[in-house]
Amino acid sequence: MKKILFTIIISVSILNFTNAQSQEEKNSAHKLLNAYSAISNLYVDQTNNTKIVEDAIKGMLEELDPHSSYTNAEETQKMNEPLEANFDGIGIQFNMLTDTLYVVQVISGGPSEKVGLMAGDRIIMVDDSLIAGVKMNNIDVMKMIRGKKGTEVRVKVKRGFIPDLLEFKIIRDKIPVFSLDASFMADKKTGYIRLNRFAASTVEEFEKAFIKLKKEGIQNLILDLQGNGGGYLNTAFILSDEFLDKDKLIVYTEGHRQPRSDAKATERGVFEKGKLVILVDESSASASEIVSGAIQDWDRGIIIGRRTFGKGLVQRPIVLPDSSMIRLTTARYYTPSGRNIQKPYEKGNTETYNHDLADRYNRGELMYADSIHFPDSLKYSTLISKRTVYGGGGIMPDVFIPIDSTRNTDYHFKLIRYGIINRIAMNYMDKNRKELNKKYPEINKYKEKFIVTEDIQQELIGMADEEKIEFNEEQFNKSKDLISLQIKALIAQNLFDTSEYFQIINDRNDSYQEALKIINDDERYYKIIKGDN
Repeated sequence: MKKILFTIIISVSILNFTNAQSQEEKNSAHKLLNAYSAISNLYVDQTNNTKIVEDAIKGMLEELDPHSSYTNAEETQKMNEPLEANFDGIGIQFNMLTDTLYVVQVISGGPSEKVGLMAGDRIIMVDDSLIAGVKMNNIDVMKMIRGKKGTEVRVKVKRGFIPDLLEFKIIRDKIPVFSLDASFMADKKTGYIRLNRFAASTVEEFEKAFIKLKKEGIQNLILDLQGNGGGYLNTAFILSDEFLDKDKLIVYTEGHRQPRSDAKATERGVFEKGKLVILVDESSASASEIVSGAIQDWDRGIIIGRRTFGKGLVQRPIVLPDSSMIRLTTARYYTPSGRNIQKPYEKGNTETYNHDLADRYNRGELMYADSIHFPDSLKYSTLISKRTVYGGGGIMPDVFIPIDSTRNTDYHFKLIRYGIINRIAMNYMDKNRKELNKKYPEINKYKEKFIVTEDIQQELIGMADEEKIEFNEEQFNKSKDLISLQIKALIAQNLFDTSEYFQIINDRNDSYQEALKIINDDERYYKIIKGDN
């Protein structure tokens, strides 16, 4: 009975389809139905009709583009949680593509971020189980990586430009759903707001933070979208509206069967005047690129960092009768100057597409601005100053900041991956919480006076030794200052909050430091806006 009903549903759907489409498309639809009918009625063994249909849908979508996807009902519910609800886990958003788990985004403040997992990583093993190339679905993977707060999971990861698998020890925790990591006054006139994603509550969080900064005298704003992989596109429209005058185009979408649709600014903006800098990097994607593109095209602010990810395709969620869902790419989005910033992809080849960040690293793009070359066909002009900007592969920043690798070492990396730095900070807090609360009632005094002592560093070395991380004195000395800064920032986060963490750690954020210099230099700021730099 179930099989007959399923066949009727498919037949009705195809009948509706054929009533509206060309003869060629009608023939293709009937061909698909005939194939399904033959398999379900004539195959030698009993068939799982639901799986057959799901596999067929997945196969069709994989041939279209890297972002069209299918999730069953349970997967759909779980995949929406990072944007809508609290849950226990390791704190990542991911996709299963070509039998490989790709980390799409690392949730800020979660356990995976603390040990150094990164967007673009491919998880190959969970504990002792191989999950790559074994045709596991999202739910199977979720059951392996999720678990109760406080439990441990070890994952082995392939990172594009590193030949060996990297092992991470992750302690599961309650995953925060706030999209605002930090907001504070960077100096007397400049406010700083960092967003980690574009969720349902993002605009409300932003406005609340901005109102507080307004009371503290904000005149300039640094908006940090580094590592922000996107989220709800409508949230990106509304956030862009905060900075642009009424009726200015924010973005438009258009597809072969989707007419052009414009999103324009309204009167709602809370910061339509004043100097604005947006920080981006190679993991800033989708909604982050909509905001950055609109600000850049209208010469409203300056983009600082590295070329963004390059996702300019719009997915429409199509909920099926059993609550499963297709996320189908229906349109491209274009910045106000007409740029589509989608990076190139070969249809049906998501493997090459997902290697793009590793390829950028290997080409030297993350270290050298002159390694990036765009053809003249991708040149566009901003709408006010007529300065040159580019499409076809992310948002190119106005000011390039290379990755700082001068103090990164294998020893330091292992300390992060095994959670040693985070554990040292927590241990220190457990032992000294009362004294710290009394001695440092506010962040400025802590930032100025607190020092990571030699005793703390020796405890770290000892804890690493217990985890079989062999001590390397040369590498430790090279990374020592950065390690101490990270410990200091993590203690500040525990003592105060995440805003205070970023007040400390941004001392080594070159994009942030450059933003402060530019935003406080009127001549340089407006030269960049006018294209005279």
